[in-house]
Amino acid sequence: MNPDPTIKTMRDVLIEAIYKKMAENERIFFLSADFGAPALDKLRRDFEDRFINVGIAEQNLVNIATGLALEDYIVYAYAIAPFLTMRAYEQIRLNLSISAQIKPVNVNLIGVGGGVSYDVAGPTHHCLEDISIMRILPQMTVFSPSDWKLVEKFFDYSCDKKTPKYFRLDGKPVSLIYDNVSDLDFEKGFYELVKGDNVCLISTGYLTQRALKAAKETPGTGLIDVFMLKPLNEKLLFETFKKYKRIITIEEGFINNGGLDSLVSKIIHANQSDIKLKNLGFDDKYVFNLGDRNYLHQLNNLDEESIIKTIKEFSV
Repeated sequence: MNPDPTIKTMRDVLIEAIYKKMAENERIFFLSADFGAPALDKLRRDFEDRFINVGIAEQNLVNIATGLALEDYIVYAYAIAPFLTMRAYEQIRLNLSISAQIKPVNVNLIGVGGGVSYDVAGPTHHCLEDISIMRILPQMTVFSPSDWKLVEKFFDYSCDKKTPKYFRLDGKPVSLIYDNVSDLDFEKGFYELVKGDNVCLISTGYLTQRALKAAKETPGTGLIDVFMLKPLNEKLLFETFKKYKRIITIEEGFINNGGLDSLVSKIIHANQSDIKLKNLGFDDKYVFNLGDRNYLHQLNNLDEESIIKTIKEFSV
């Protein structure tokens, strides 16, 4: 039985794209702080002089990546998302955010396992803080894709864009949302997937998959996928959602702690709009309950049924 070609892991799609580009461009390096990813085997075998496994040492990962980038190499640095963004945060701030203000560098931080995609691994492997802490860093681009096709497209953009970037990749296989990405504008940072007239869902990452299903089940509900949390064309985003009376933000992050919801709230406030806003995400506590992703979402009203219920209640 052939696997469904519309369902792929973001990591594997990105690594395949990197592999093809490394065959063409000898100035690309790949660094890893993960021993257990079979998808990396081909990179390690065929580009042994440009593949560096630093071991479980995320701080060194960022240090080495910065050194190579300062010599004008293009660097992709791969690790599990919570350990990359939080264990190595000082190095990211000093070596990339601060230094890039003086000399731009092309370092691409690949964080796999955004949100609760490593569900049963528990709170040590959940990553609910990364959007907030990475978005606050000057010079940092924060990319939060909802499907693997966006990852494929963003890779081409990342090669040519000389700035530090954070890829927030999901750890599970995801369905295709974007059939055609040829006209997508990453400088814009978002796309209106469903046009509505009353309530608008604004989501990012994996939860756009859930939001899309919920929007289709509730006529009149719009959906905007924010895949670039920084930089983002905030003026154009407001022009897109100002027609709605109510907005619901949906994200795999802590509510009201600097993530997508805070970004949307700031835009509404800056434009002195009377749009009503409701935020869906994780409560301000870590999740110790054992269960799969759907169960963890149910506990926080992020499953499809809960989102649909919220839409109906908020529409009144």
